[in-house]
Amino acid sequence: MAFIRRSKPNPQPTSGTFTPRPRLPSASAPTKPREREAGESSRTFLARAASHLRAAAMATVMQKIKDIEDEMARTQKNKATAHHLGLLKAKLAKLRRELLTPTSKGGGGAGEGFDVTKSGDARVGLVGFPSVGKSTLLNKLTGTFSEVVAAYEFTTLTCIPGVIMYKGAKIQLLDLPGIIEGAKDGKGRGRQVISTARTCNVILIVLDAIKPITHKRLIEKELEGFGIRLNKTPPNLTFRKKEKGGINFTSTVTNTHLDLETVKAICSEYRIHNADISLRYDATADDLIDVIEGSRIYTPCIYVVNKIDQITLEELEILDKLPHYCPISAHLEWNLDGLLEKVWEYLDLVRIYTKPKGLNPDYEDPVIVSSKKKTVEDFCNRIHKDMVKQFKYALVWGSSVKHKPQRVGKEHELEDEDVVQIIKKI
Repeated sequence: MAFIRRSKPNPQPTSGTFTPRPRLPSASAPTKPREREAGESSRTFLARAASHLRAAAMATVMQKIKDIEDEMARTQKNKATAHHLGLLKAKLAKLRRELLTPTSKGGGGAGEGFDVTKSGDARVGLVGFPSVGKSTLLNKLTGTFSEVVAAYEFTTLTCIPGVIMYKGAKIQLLDLPGIIEGAKDGKGRGRQVISTARTCNVILIVLDAIKPITHKRLIEKELEGFGIRLNKTPPNLTFRKKEKGGINFTSTVTNTHLDLETVKAICSEYRIHNADISLRYDATADDLIDVIEGSRIYTPCIYVVNKIDQITLEELEILDKLPHYCPISAHLEWNLDGLLEKVWEYLDLVRIYTKPKGLNPDYEDPVIVSSKKKTVEDFCNRIHKDMVKQFKYALVWGSSVKHKPQRVGKEHELEDEDVVQIIKKI
């Protein structure tokens, strides 16, 4: 006898109309782009579709970054895992570069309110979490009215510039919007904030005196993830690609972080199979990756601890002893002169006074040059690009010469507050 299985009828509600529950889209994945709407131009539709694809690609990269960070957190650090961790760090650096590099003309530019023309002799950026007092500090130092300074988060939404005239130098000061955790991964407006920070000669990380260490570590992590190295010098290692010969790894010191296999793994991740690598100190995998990436910025940084009027004298004494720290109270204008002096020290600028023939030196309007580019030729280029072509020799008064004056050539390096008279060709 054959048995016939009968399907059970779908239960129906006893009253009312049955409405199936809509399926919500996943929060981690972008929703599917709409079809082209009536009246929508092809250009608008294509731009919307391209934006959707960029968002989908970014979500994928961010997930890969999270997976690698989770794996690194689970992995113990020892000699046996050094090779694996080095490879993960190389993959992580590549993914972050992919995430933070603009994919199109309109996909990752400066953004509205961030396109501030660089002006003056130096640029200083104020970076910090919302409501730590950056806008108040800018107002006190420059007289620039940023916005209504409120005690709630996300007050400043754009990049606000101001100018300080200090020791004859024109210093541009930028109040950047409050940074949020995850900025290095493209969250919020973090990309625009840190991109602008990369153009600064000195970064001021403004911290709340109530929780300075917690905020300091989080901001450092965000800036490091964007390739900004604070108060560091470039790695003292040589990396040179070649056409053949494999990876040649040499070192003048004992290495505790890198070996040949780790170096090969990192290079292989970048599809580099032939290169000469020479170490002059005990470098890490991060140092090698920084050199290979070649896009790192090494910027002096001052940790400005604001609202010191809200902490005890004992806590203030501890902060005052820490390196690169400057305690202030922007609201009460405490130690703002000390902050300006520290900014000047970290900018490391050189003032050169001009002396026209037969006249006294002009001590009111010095020519400002960097301490790394302070030759007579650099001085001439700051005045006018054609001056070097007409240059014959220079007379210098100051600490850079033995005699007063002394005749020098364009290769001579000047010192702060030297006086220079340029003699041109006839």
